[in-house]
Amino acid sequence: MAWRYCHKDALPFSAMVAVECINVGLNILFKASNLKGLSYYVFITYTSAIVTLVLLPLVFIFRGTTGLPTLKWPFINRIFLLGLIGFLAQLCAYKGIEYSSPTLAAAIGNLTPALTYILAVIFRMENMALRSSITQAKIIGSLVSISGASVVLFYRGPTIISPSQSLSLSLHSPRGTSETKWVIGGLLLAVENLLFSGCSIVQTQVMKIYPAEIVVVFSCALCVTIISAPVCLMAEGNLLAWTLRPDVALVTIIYSGFFGSSMSVVIAWVLHLKGPVYVSIFKPLSIVIAAAMGVIFLGDALYLGSLVGAIILSTGFYAVIWAKAKEELRKDYCCGSLGSSSDDKTPLLNSYKFEGM
Repeated sequence: MAWRYCHKDALPFSAMVAVECINVGLNILFKASNLKGLSYYVFITYTSAIVTLVLLPLVFIFRGTTGLPTLKWPFINRIFLLGLIGFLAQLCAYKGIEYSSPTLAAAIGNLTPALTYILAVIFRMENMALRSSITQAKIIGSLVSISGASVVLFYRGPTIISPSQSLSLSLHSPRGTSETKWVIGGLLLAVENLLFSGCSIVQTQVMKIYPAEIVVVFSCALCVTIISAPVCLMAEGNLLAWTLRPDVALVTIIYSGFFGSSMSVVIAWVLHLKGPVYVSIFKPLSIVIAAAMGVIFLGDALYLGSLVGAIILSTGFYAVIWAKAKEELRKDYCCGSLGSSSDDKTPLLNSYKFEGM
């Protein structure tokens, strides 16, 4: 009984809290490395290469234990599209963090379910029955999420927590982040989440063609590496920037590469065990973790606008997730398979991301 509780409840809970801590930790490390001179072009290329190498053995193990269909052109097309979107999303994400803060990145990340729902409606993957309470909850939740993101972006307000210089790593800019850069950074993070939402929709189609998550994740990482290598080499012409030294930049790249690949496996395990709604409900936790880590390690200040906007964003986030969970429950009940459809992931509930990927 104790082992069953540990396996079914304690382990997934601990795993998802660890995922959020590691995810935020990556953003904190990147921000620190960026302030020390690490180019995000270099970071994306090296990280994608490490993720590809780490996942390569798992692909052979996975293919050796399951019967998978042969690779076909529709799969290759969509995987390349996934890689391209993923590369563009990473460019926006890390440039956005460079201009703003990991706390803002964590807050804006809660826009993903709302943006995924909007795109799914546009591409007719979601039904929009305006008289349905579920559809109304999705629409209201999406509007609330966007309103919260607007508050975080355009209203800072008074400082709630002024960091102590003795606690921080003295890595923050003495002038702080200007209002213009803060807004640009937030907009880039919003674009990143929009691109990731598109990624979720394309990935849903890919999984129907090729139902092997490890292979899909590896193929996507390989495409990102192939795309990013020439593009980033041309964008970052300073060859000295590509030279890695034993400092925080090297730690960040290794951390992102290894944990980015391992956490994708952990998330896939929790998705299989508990379902996509369970995975999604932990996302707002990243805001609290990012705010605390940003104050302690980066010397970031916590503003009233960030706190209010994060609360509004989280409210909208949970409204959309609640509506989708009710919809899935209704579908299961109608089909006579209550509680057995966690493997049938729709784009909205499959909208969890790990920054290292």
